[in-house]
Amino acid sequence: MSNTTFKNKQRNKPTPVKYRHSGSYNNYRKSSRPGLKTSTLDPSLLVKEATQAVERDFRADRLINELPISLKLKQCLKKKGYERPTEIQDRTLEALMQGKDLLGIAQTGTGKTGAFLVPIIEQLLHNRMNPYALVVVPTRELALQVEEEFRSMTKGLGLYSACFIGGTNINRDMQKLRRPSHVVIGTPGRLLDLTNRKALDLSKFKTLVLDEFDRMLDMGFIHDVKRILNGMHQRNQTMLFSATLDKSQQSMINSILRNPVTVKVSSGDRPVDTIDQDIIRLKPGEDKFKVLHELLSQDDFKKVLLFEETKHRVSKLCVKLNKSGIPADQIHGNKSQNARQSALKAFKQGRVRVLVATDVASRGLDISDVSHVINYQVPMTHDSYIHRIGRTGRAGKVGKAFTFVA
Repeated sequence: MSNTTFKNKQRNKPTPVKYRHSGSYNNYRKSSRPGLKTSTLDPSLLVKEATQAVERDFRADRLINELPISLKLKQCLKKKGYERPTEIQDRTLEALMQGKDLLGIAQTGTGKTGAFLVPIIEQLLHNRMNPYALVVVPTRELALQVEEEFRSMTKGLGLYSACFIGGTNINRDMQKLRRPSHVVIGTPGRLLDLTNRKALDLSKFKTLVLDEFDRMLDMGFIHDVKRILNGMHQRNQTMLFSATLDKSQQSMINSILRNPVTVKVSSGDRPVDTIDQDIIRLKPGEDKFKVLHELLSQDDFKKVLLFEETKHRVSKLCVKLNKSGIPADQIHGNKSQNARQSALKAFKQGRVRVLVATDVASRGLDISDVSHVINYQVPMTHDSYIHRIGRTGRAGKVGKAFTFVA
């Protein structure tokens, strides 16, 4: 949902930042350093100026009060400050309320979570099935964020949720399942662990949401997702949402969805136009960390997401930044859940200026006012690149994304 009234406007041209890049990328050679996988990305794809023309900001023709949903839900949404639905919400609401399967493609920050939660909540207000919906996401942080959004949308409605993620106490999760939960949110590994322990019965759920489905259907998660799908014998509605669409997954998507409605707010294969993208080409023998430090020392690098490719490299880079006087924290799969949440909170509140992360921070996280995204290595894939830089340039603001190229 959107709590902002948008107007067409001429965006101010951002102050150009002069970084080094070469004019030809045809002879780009990918890193052969041991321990680092080969990137499939051509650096020429990572250079693009944010669109400066007048942009078309979507404004729904109807207000929250005019949506075909219950008065109590409208009141909850209005208390959160929502005035109008976003485009992905406006175009999917009726289809989802009719119980249709859906494939939804929209850039990050466009309200995809609200797009699937509102029709689920509306259904539950009419028929309080326990459990009803299962929401499966690729990262712990996104799971917690979805549950927080559900709770804020249902305050006082008597609807309950439960969130199950790795890195938490499994026995506590099993106790939690003894209480009623209309909506269950979780990561695949923990959900299957609970299923194997006979604590979670997948066959009872009627609705399935795969959020960031392109990540859920890749080789890292696909086998777990198939097991979840096979266990949902009463599934009668499935929703797939993501910012990107991998054409190689189309046959799998077709096997999951039944006569789906497809809504594409974006093409699903390119970054948003509100991001200035450039590369930082290092000279032979140049100190990479020194160049990074010089960048981060500039005043306009106020809130920076810095991506590395491995957990070890993230930790090493974070320690190095702190020693050099730049406040930084880190988030990756080897950190405890409490440490990950603490790092995110410190970054959101401005207590650290740089958050160093693996791709665990590239999906779905709602962090406002990220001024820059920096890829310390060229990302492995184009989809990874799109999701990473989508953390900036949100809510109509111009963001900047830079990628180091050796």
